[in-house]
Amino acid sequence: MTYVVVGAGPSGVVAAETLRKADAETEIVLIGEEPEPPYSRMAIPYYLTGKIDEAGTYLRKTDGHYDTKNITYQQGKVESVDAEAGKLNLHGGGSQDYDKLLICTGASPIKPPVEGLDQPGVHHCWTLEDARQIIGLAHEGADVVLIGAGFIACIILEALVERGVNLSVVEMEERMLPRMMDEIGGDMIKRWCVNKGVNVQTGRRVTKLDAAGGAGEDRLTVNLDDGTEMPAHLVVVAAGVASNTGFLQGSGVEVKTGIVVNNHLESSVAGIYAAGDCAEGPDFSTGGWSVHAIQPTAVDHGRIAALNMAGKPTPYRGSLVMNVLDTMGLVSVSFGAWEGVEGGERATIVDDDQFRYLRLEFDGERLVGALSLGRTDHVGVLRGLIQNRAPLGEWKAILMDDPNKFMDAYVAHSQ
Repeated sequence: MTYVVVGAGPSGVVAAETLRKADAETEIVLIGEEPEPPYSRMAIPYYLTGKIDEAGTYLRKTDGHYDTKNITYQQGKVESVDAEAGKLNLHGGGSQDYDKLLICTGASPIKPPVEGLDQPGVHHCWTLEDARQIIGLAHEGADVVLIGAGFIACIILEALVERGVNLSVVEMEERMLPRMMDEIGGDMIKRWCVNKGVNVQTGRRVTKLDAAGGAGEDRLTVNLDDGTEMPAHLVVVAAGVASNTGFLQGSGVEVKTGIVVNNHLESSVAGIYAAGDCAEGPDFSTGGWSVHAIQPTAVDHGRIAALNMAGKPTPYRGSLVMNVLDTMGLVSVSFGAWEGVEGGERATIVDDDQFRYLRLEFDGERLVGALSLGRTDHVGVLRGLIQNRAPLGEWKAILMDDPNKFMDAYVAHSQ
């Protein structure tokens, strides 16, 4: 028996280690496409700020970690999958046989259709190599334009601010964090950023990037759809991601937004599983299928897929929308069906002056979604109330009247 895990991010690493715990003898091969040891993309902003070095991004810090667990780690890129033969065709002509396969190939950043994005000085912030390039350009006082104001972009935003750059953010939607925050929350985060010296342009599109050399260095001019021109030493593109599934063409594996998997994380082809940002798996809130490209989901996927591969049936209850973000000291959180459900009820409390906001969404007597902004106390309790699916009884009316009493509601239902 040979288990092969393709993709060496958090999902793939946890899966390989879980397979080894479940099966002490079977051959395990972990394939990573990038030249560095397996690392966490979520650690890259800390590398940008100098809080950690490159080694600090590595998922496992001990030398020889994979060897000690008898996991064969190798660099390679999978070009195609021959499911009938149980074989991966690798870039450069090699191949790798497998008996069971787990695909953890993650996602890649989307390149918007903007003229000039292929010029020097334009980078995504997705890989360690991207980060190296950004560090070389994002010096103190540099003019930097960040395209996008979603979750990933806002993590990058904070790192760039800490580097002392003159930062401008351009978001085509009308608010920041449009997939994580409603208008109240998104506008509050925008005001917070502007107060911290960041130029934030929402409801604007970048139409073109022009070269504008000057002062002995390469410069760019970023053109917006309202005629605004922004100078830039560096342009960082963070306009979303898409699952890495192109190599599965012709394999028989069903792919929609991501690789469609069942509640054991097995794909439409027996013996092939998927996990992480490339997997379209069960959604806790909707009962449907979704790609939730967040690290906690990726880790859960990897562990549960590995157990099922190893013959230990473990159903997956579904991933929960779960985002926690610290934007220059302003903490924002979204859990579950934060936009509400049909026929549901909502309770909100807003303090604009203090940058505090709480929104609770109910379906009958159950809490199904929540937004929180400007508070750090007990926000994890909101997640617990949602995942427990417990009827709130009399506490529903109490929370509708005062959403701040969610901790009391949790304690009452934990006894």
